[in-house]
Amino acid sequence: MLPLVIGLLGAPAAPPGARGDELSDAKARQEQLKRDAAAQKRQIDQLNALQGNLAAEIRQTASELRGIGVDLTKVRARIDSMRDKIDVILVDYKSLVGQLAGLDAQLVEIEARETAKRTDLAERKALLAERLRSAYDTDRTSLLETFLSGGTFTDLLAEASYYIDVGEQDKALAIQIATDQQTLAALHQETLDTRARTDDLRLQTAAQKRALDQSLLALRDAKAQLRVLERRTANALAEQKRTYAALARNKAAARQALARAAEGERKLQAKIDALIRKRAQRGSIPSQYNGSLAWPMNGDVTQNYGCTGFAWEPPQGSCAHFHSGIDIVAPEGTKVRSSGTGTVVYIGFNPYDPAPQAWIVIVAHSEGLQTWYAHMQPKYPVHVGDHVSKGQVVGYEGSTGRSTGPHLHWAVRLNGDFVNPRLFL
Repeated sequence: MLPLVIGLLGAPAAPPGARGDELSDAKARQEQLKRDAAAQKRQIDQLNALQGNLAAEIRQTASELRGIGVDLTKVRARIDSMRDKIDVILVDYKSLVGQLAGLDAQLVEIEARETAKRTDLAERKALLAERLRSAYDTDRTSLLETFLSGGTFTDLLAEASYYIDVGEQDKALAIQIATDQQTLAALHQETLDTRARTDDLRLQTAAQKRALDQSLLALRDAKAQLRVLERRTANALAEQKRTYAALARNKAAARQALARAAEGERKLQAKIDALIRKRAQRGSIPSQYNGSLAWPMNGDVTQNYGCTGFAWEPPQGSCAHFHSGIDIVAPEGTKVRSSGTGTVVYIGFNPYDPAPQAWIVIVAHSEGLQTWYAHMQPKYPVHVGDHVSKGQVVGYEGSTGRSTGPHLHWAVRLNGDFVNPRLFL
């Protein structure tokens, strides 16, 4: 029988340890696949969080651009920041695309290993079947039928021991086949896991691409809207500068006008303080204001509160030119509304202003808090002493006083000082 066995096997079977290493490698790859999938899930979760934060920021920016009193400088900086965030997301997205390509290649390799192992297993089963077929006479067909029916090799070897003395090479081949079956099962599971992970990653990558495209589109719209606002604001400022340039050709007269305007404002402040003290003593003005303020009208902000480069503003502190409120530009005649509940303490031209005088409405919200609305049209939708609610019309946008064009100068005065109105919104 020895020549037959050698002829069937062709060469001695590989050591069991080699087969075991192949099985160990397959199981190790399965464990690595699980670790890779967990790391990939963490990456996608982080990317989803980035996408969500970016989408929320873009929505907020778009809402601000549609709203009142847009601070164009801050919006511009935020849009630049969002562009940077999109670049980070784009890098992560490209990483996912690379991983997907790698998984596709890995899946092809694993499927090839599984196919090869399935072929090896079939060949070894055929060898052992032929060996058994040659070893048993025709009366002993039950063992062959047991083998061909797919019974376990452990049972097969136990049953074979009753019939023949199984050779060492046959035992090694049977053990090899049993190990190959386990390896094939591990490879098959690796194939299934890799295919599932690849399919999931493909869906996740497509979802990230859709979210990224939406963010890019929304950011493009926000940039376009910002450019429209910037052009509109620049045009309004250019018109104001041209008007001021005509007024300021005589620099000495311009300096005197600034000084007179500043003095007129100080005198008006003193008068308002006296009026408020009297009304507070009579109990018509509360000691404190409980609430927040609202924008007095829709429009474009052409000047914010603080240091400015516009020469028609007076000096203050370390600023060569300081703007004590916020300038809002809208179509002339736009309704101006009270920023909060309060009492009208002044309405009319500023009597201390050099000509031309500005029409001003002042609302006291408490003993220490007032809102000023200047350069309005000389009309009387309210009167001194009227109690007004937030949003009630107190005037109409105009261009009275030292104005370079129709706009509203909105200011907030707290405890004797003009402060940034944005802090109270």
